[in-house]
Amino acid sequence: MITFEGLGLDERLVKATDALGFEHATPIQEKAIPVLINGTKDLVGLAQTGTGKTAAFGLPLLHLISEKDRFPQALIVCPTRELCLQIVNELEQFKKFIPAMHILAVYGGTSIGMQIRDLKKGVQIVVATPGRLIDIIERKAINLEQIKYVVLDEADEMLNMGFQDDVEFILQNTPNRESTWLFSATMPPEIRRVSKKYMQTPVEVTVGKVNTANKNIDHQYYITNAQHRYETLKRLIDFNPGIYGIIFTRTKADAQQIAEKLTREGYDIDALHGDLTQQQRDKVMGEFREKTLQLLIATDVAARGIDVQGITHVINYELPDDVEVYTHRSGRTGRAGNTGICMSIIHSREIGKVRQIERMVQVPFHKLEIPLGKDVCRKQFYHFMDNLLQQEIDDTSYEPYIPMLEEKFADVSKEEILKRLTALEFKRFLKYYENAEDLNVRERVREIRDRGDRRNGQDRYEGAGRRREVGRQREYGGGNYTRLFVNLGTKDGFYKASFLQFILDMSDLRKEVLGKIDMKEMNSWIEVDKRAANQMIRSIDGKKYKGRSIRMNDADSRR
Repeated sequence: MITFEGLGLDERLVKATDALGFEHATPIQEKAIPVLINGTKDLVGLAQTGTGKTAAFGLPLLHLISEKDRFPQALIVCPTRELCLQIVNELEQFKKFIPAMHILAVYGGTSIGMQIRDLKKGVQIVVATPGRLIDIIERKAINLEQIKYVVLDEADEMLNMGFQDDVEFILQNTPNRESTWLFSATMPPEIRRVSKKYMQTPVEVTVGKVNTANKNIDHQYYITNAQHRYETLKRLIDFNPGIYGIIFTRTKADAQQIAEKLTREGYDIDALHGDLTQQQRDKVMGEFREKTLQLLIATDVAARGIDVQGITHVINYELPDDVEVYTHRSGRTGRAGNTGICMSIIHSREIGKVRQIERMVQVPFHKLEIPLGKDVCRKQFYHFMDNLLQQEIDDTSYEPYIPMLEEKFADVSKEEILKRLTALEFKRFLKYYENAEDLNVRERVREIRDRGDRRNGQDRYEGAGRRREVGRQREYGGGNYTRLFVNLGTKDGFYKASFLQFILDMSDLRKEVLGKIDMKEMNSWIEVDKRAANQMIRSIDGKKYKGRSIRMNDADSRR
């Protein structure tokens, strides 16, 4: 393995890495740093999060930039405030022995006037989110003609978040840059297009395979019914008493609702979503980093750029539609050489999606049983006893109380004391799980498979059989749909994909029975194969969603 000294870096930077305890470079650092310290070559670096990308571009920047020139010479552009601050924090550590080097974080949600004043004081590196950087450019507070190096970090996430025009504007307006360095976990077509348009024969450095998942992560999935998702989530949390993790939901409404329910039930959790102010977001993230919160529940957009060390678990309350999103979610754990666990709660119809993700990320997924109530109690009990035995005791602090304790418990046996201690700690917990139902889907999956086999042969669940079945459904449909009305819409936190999943989960139907879905703010209209319409109405009409009764009926008969 190569040391940082062996990479040809400035001795002050090597001294800083030694002080931080970094003995050897990671694979992305080994490959990227020798290319970048020349300062003349464009580079595309493909590596998963948590592989040391910040040092891979940060150390070469600090090596190349002149601390004597007190004006911005490098721009690092990243998708979120959190990532912006993390990059600055790491660079501050690397420049420990270069005191004349100054780095500034520029992001939205705080005073732009103060950031402009800090710029005028003289900085060499600006780390910025795209929107705020463009605000500063338009106010002519930064001279882009003096920029020599532009780094695009988490480029795929920036493009996914809609920053493509902003990124291209920045690249178009830095005409004298000597090199452009693009780092990304994945390589979608948009990234390839940007690299071809704005970079000159870039060196491409890849660590691992593009879109593959971290091999240090154990990927697990649990099958349950749609109405048991929340209980399954709660049971998985309880079965992992030392959990420190992130739970991902599709919508901000789900994130907030689940966080509120778990908080009421005594869990240390909070939500991170787009409706929070920057101050609220900072408070939540601060508590999570300090481990005041055991769990964070977030939407994909709100979690962009989160880099917190020590996360043990990622839980997908629902699977994302996009494989790349799954890779980003799971990559929040198993970082910096540590192991992690990514758990997904799925419906039986999503097994095909699991297999598709498994093929794309090229790691095995393990189907596990949802723990039974007695399993959860046993696990919690062992965890409690381990903590009890490992508890450090300061004899001097408790010495005055020992005689009183001995007197109080003189006639109580050791066994009785242990029973009372257990009752004190576990009474409510044991009562909750005493008659807890089995949340696993076993017979139901087998019944669906058997029914499918009888109708269409065993290959119904294979690729070719599935395509033939879809063809038959479409051929039969041929416009033979019933149009249904439902009083749910975008105001309820749905978008088309999540709404489709919701109605299919509720009705236990396959998506092939659906035609056009027309969503409005308050209501939606769904085309359903006539043969399946009554089943859908029976399954959904009258049910509750967020405390509100769902109405579903034939749209043509509605007055």
